[in-house]
This record gives sequence, C-alpha cells and structure tokens, in this order.
Amino acid sequence: METYVLLLNFTDQGIRNVKDTAKRAEVFKRIADKAGAKVKEVYWTLGQYDGVLIFEAPEEATATALGLSLGSLGSVRTQTLRAFSAEEIGRIIAKMP
Repeated sequence: METYVLLLNFTDQGIRNVKDTAKRAEVFKRIADKAGAKVKEVYWTLGQYDGVLIFEAPEEATATALGLSLGSLGSVRTQTLRAFSAEEIGRIIAKMP
C-alpha cells in the first residue's frame, strides 16, 4: 500500500455546513474502504489548510479517484501528496546513480 496525504480547504459550502464535518469524514472513510484504501488519520488544522487526511491506497489511480470523489462532494478542495516512509525513501535513494 502507498501512503498519501490530502490537504483540505473548506469551500463555501463546507464552511456553511462545518458542524457536519466529522460526519463527512466518516462517510469518506467508508468510501475509501469500498475502494480498497484505508484512512489512517484525519486532522482538522489551523493555518493555511483546514484539514489533513492521511490514507493508504493500493496505487496512484485509486488515490486519485478518492481525492476527486471527495472534491466532487463540494465541501472541500483537495491537494494530494504522495508520502514516503524512511524505508521507502531509502530504497529510492539507493537507486540514485
């Protein structure tokens, strides 16, 4: 499984319905499970981003589809980042010429 970080910002719709944000996170967890992915952590944050969601997916296409699905619901805009563990980055660095 590959690890991904979704950076979230509320849309106008999302902030108007902010009281439902925890419920929306639970719905997303169920959607991810059905797609073969696993949500590891959900955080609501202060600063440039309103939230951070960490999940694992079997491959990039599933991760992208989940990010697009979440964005299409209209409550948040997303930015997806691929995250690497120390072990993974070690293997990547070992391939450097």
